[in-house]
Amino acid sequence: MTPVGTARGTGAARGTGGSFRDVAAPWRHVDLVLVAATLAVAALGCLMVYSASRFGLEQQGLDPRSSLERQALFVLVGTGVMAVVAAVDYRRLRDLAPVVYLAALGLLALVLSPLGTEVNGARSWFALGSFQLQPAEPAKLVTIVAIAAWCAGQGRAMDWRRLLAALGLGSAPMALVLLQPDLGSTLVFVAVVVGLLLVGGARPRQLAALGVAGLIGVVGILQLDVLAEYQEDRLTAFANEGEDDRQGASFQLSQAKATVAAGGLTGAGIFDGTQTKLGFVPEQQTDFIFTVVAEELGFLGSVTLLLLYGVIVWRIWRIGLLAKDDLGRLLCAGVLVMVVFHVFQNMGMAMGIMPITGIPLPLLSYGGSATVTVFAALGLVANVHMRRFT
Repeated sequence: MTPVGTARGTGAARGTGGSFRDVAAPWRHVDLVLVAATLAVAALGCLMVYSASRFGLEQQGLDPRSSLERQALFVLVGTGVMAVVAAVDYRRLRDLAPVVYLAALGLLALVLSPLGTEVNGARSWFALGSFQLQPAEPAKLVTIVAIAAWCAGQGRAMDWRRLLAALGLGSAPMALVLLQPDLGSTLVFVAVVVGLLLVGGARPRQLAALGVAGLIGVVGILQLDVLAEYQEDRLTAFANEGEDDRQGASFQLSQAKATVAAGGLTGAGIFDGTQTKLGFVPEQQTDFIFTVVAEELGFLGSVTLLLLYGVIVWRIWRIGLLAKDDLGRLLCAGVLVMVVFHVFQNMGMAMGIMPITGIPLPLLSYGGSATVTVFAALGLVANVHMRRFT
C-alpha cells in the first residue's frame, strides 16, 4: 500500500487532482505583493481625489464627499473586475480575442456618432446617467490582448506579414481614437504596439522602418490640422512656456509646476495645500492629480508613490519572465508598457518635462473607465502568474 503522504505528494506534484492540497492550484499563486501595491495606490488615489475636489465642491454648494464616494466605488468595482479577470484562465482569451476586439472597435466608432458626448473638445465619452464611459480606456487593454494572441499564435519568427498584421490590429483603434481627437490615448496605443512588437520578435530594421513611417505620419497630422488648436498648444506648452498662450496651456503648466514645487521635502500636509485649496490647477483631480501628492505629501510622499509604482512594475516584469508561454509573456509586456507610459507621461507633464496630453495617472486619477481598466489589466497579469504551473 502506498503511504498517504506519498500519494498526496505525487498528486500535488502533478497538479491534476484539483484537490485542496494541490500545490499547482491557481489560488495558491496569487501575487499578494502585486495586489497589495495596487490597492495601496488606489487607496491613496481616493484620498488625493478627495483633497483635490472637496473645496471646489463646497464652493458650489455640493457634497464635498461626492468625488471621494464615486472614486471609492470605482475602486471597489475595479477590485471585483480584477478578481474576475484573474479567475478565468487567460489562455481562453485566444479564442475570445477577435470578438472582444471587434466589440471595442464598435464602441470606438459609436462614440464618434451623436450618441457620444463631447468633453473638453473631444468626443470620447458615453453619458450613462451620472456616469461616463470612455471606450478608449478598455480598448487599450483589448488591443494588448488582440496583438498578444495574434503574435503568440504565429510562432517566434516575426516576418513582415506577421508584423503588418499586428500593426493593423493596433492601428485601427488608434485611428478611431485620434479622430475623437484624443492625442494622449493615441500615444499610449503607439507605445503599446511598439512594445509588443519588440517583445514579439520584431527585427531592428523593421522597427527602424516603422519609426520612419511614424515620423512621416506625425508630420502629416500636424500639417493636415487633424489636431485641434488647443491640443497643439498643449503639446508645445512645455517647450514654449511664457509665450503666446491662446488656450491657457502655459498657465496650466506653470500652475502645475508651482504646485509641485510648493510641497518641499515633507509637504504642506493632507488638505493643507494652498494651491490645491484655491483650485489654481485646472483638471487637478484627473490629469494633474500628481500635483496634489507633491504639494501635500512633498518629495517624500512623491517618492513613496513612485516606489509603489516601482513595485507594481517589478512584479509585472517578474511575472512576464516566469510566464509559461508566449501569450502570458506578451500580455505582461503590453500591460507593463501601458502602465509605465502612463506614469512617466503623467508625472512628466506635471513637472513640465513632457507635453500635456491629458492621460490619467494609473489608479490615482479620478475616473471610472481608466481605474477599472488598470485593475483589469493587473488582474490579467495576476492571472498569468497564478497559472504558471498549470
